[in-house]
Amino acid sequence: MNISDLSSELDAAQAGLEMHALASQLYPICRSITGAGVRETLKILQQYIPLDVHEVPTGTQVFDWTVPREWNIRDAYIKNSRGKKVIDFKTCNLHVMSYSTPFHAKLRLEELKPHLFTLPDDPAWIPYRTSYYNENWGFCLSHSDWLELKDDEYEVCIDSSLQDGHLTYGEYCLKGETEEEILISCHVCHPSLCNDNLSGISLATQLALRLAPVSRRYSYRFLFIPGTIGSVTWLALNQALAARIKHGLVVVCVGDGGRFTYKKSRRGNTEVDRAAVHVLKHSDVEYAITDFSPYGYDERQYCSPGFNLAVGSLSRSAHGTFPQYHTSADNLEFIRPQDLGKSLSMYLAVLNVLESNRAYLSQNQYCEPQLGKRGIYKAIGGHGDSKRQEMAML
Repeated sequence: MNISDLSSELDAAQAGLEMHALASQLYPICRSITGAGVRETLKILQQYIPLDVHEVPTGTQVFDWTVPREWNIRDAYIKNSRGKKVIDFKTCNLHVMSYSTPFHAKLRLEELKPHLFTLPDDPAWIPYRTSYYNENWGFCLSHSDWLELKDDEYEVCIDSSLQDGHLTYGEYCLKGETEEEILISCHVCHPSLCNDNLSGISLATQLALRLAPVSRRYSYRFLFIPGTIGSVTWLALNQALAARIKHGLVVVCVGDGGRFTYKKSRRGNTEVDRAAVHVLKHSDVEYAITDFSPYGYDERQYCSPGFNLAVGSLSRSAHGTFPQYHTSADNLEFIRPQDLGKSLSMYLAVLNVLESNRAYLSQNQYCEPQLGKRGIYKAIGGHGDSKRQEMAML
């Protein structure tokens, strides 16, 4: 079986259910750019594919960046003066700003408010906030709950650690007929957010499972990495391997019902760009094509001038364009099995084009071949379409 067979025989409905089930399994885990949540996520993925897990120590210099200290969290809450928890990390891991430093004190409401984040325009949703590279602490809550807070003394506790450790990422390689590679990359650093990017993790895992048993022209490299710092780290430690990457796709936001969006590589007219556009144009889906910009996901690093790889990104709704983006509303109800299944079918269609595409090279490059002795040049002219046929052969 080859990828063309895989694409044509795909049961998208069943595949969608399997991807949604994996997203559901990963949903409760509190992930960040480092720490136990990433390791737990990768350990679960190892139950599906033979993922190699890499650990890069804090302080490792990776181009202009440094691998940060490792962050882990055990608990966090805010209690009012009666001992009731008004915010509880254990009920929703979005309640704590990612990379919040340890903190335990009693504060009046006015002292606490600068560390509280809400979404006044969507008062029932909890925002997702981070402070990776600037030490701080904070809590996120729905604006409706924020409005209920009374002038009171609150016990504020963040039981976290920020210390030397490692950045962790997963890698899985499938050997093909050639050493030229297709890169499939997704980020694993978000906590309980589904479209961004449990959908990408689930789709990349499903792709790896389905590609493993089929014949492949290209080799495939799957990366499950923390956003930005993960791709920067992989590229810094694997510059020689990066040269093998012929085509690549960053898998993000593939579980919602929005239109498909293809973001081109920095070069803009690479084979993967043309393949993705071709598939979208010949599919029964609504779609948009956008040019590269240095804002978004890890395609920014793969396409940076020193590497300039042919890596685009195929998503459903583009990041930041759907209201649920980076909020508690990006949950398991927001992503649907049928939308995940359709996204998988589009990815397989793009890979099928890349696997099947050929650029033919003449084996008779010294002057034109003699077509007549091969019976494909008319000895007597005058036939209506002969010139067109002969020009095609030439």
